[in-house]
Amino acid sequence: MDTTGRHPSTAQAVRGFAYDHLPAELQEVSKPFHDLAQTLLDRLPDDPELTAALRKLREAKDCAVLLSALTRTDEGSR
Repeated sequence: MDTTGRHPSTAQAVRGFAYDHLPAELQEVSKPFHDLAQTLLDRLPDDPELTAALRKLREAKDCAVLLSALTRTDEGSR
């Protein structure tokens, strides 16, 4: 995500939305969060509320990707 010209808090909040390094199954879970974060960046100005929204979105993405990875691991061990 291009954060050129954005407030440092906004730039820091979008770290962690990259997904191309993940296995394909996890990319499918992570990509919608990346896309929503990009939409928020495109539509909203820098503000503490944007930073909070991005941070919470990243937390939700982390939970979803972790669950997907654990489910994938559990299914692979059966």
